[in-house]
Amino acid sequence: MAGQIDMMIKQIIEKRSKGNPSIENLTRAKLVLKGFNPANYNASSPDDPAIIVKLKKLATELKVTL
Repeated sequence: MAGQIDMMIKQIIEKRSKGNPSIENLTRAKLVLKGFNPANYNASSPDDPAIIVKLKKLATELKVTL
């Protein structure tokens, strides 16, 4: 299923920021620093199981449930 990584990144940003633009930007920056640039993924991006595992671990660190 293509686009799962994009969906997970959007969920992390959405759930962590809760509509606050400052927290949203901070979360995007944190994702980039961790190696997940949200701009590099879209709905047609291929899914890499290794990246999905890393995103799930990062979501746990950020206290976000996917």
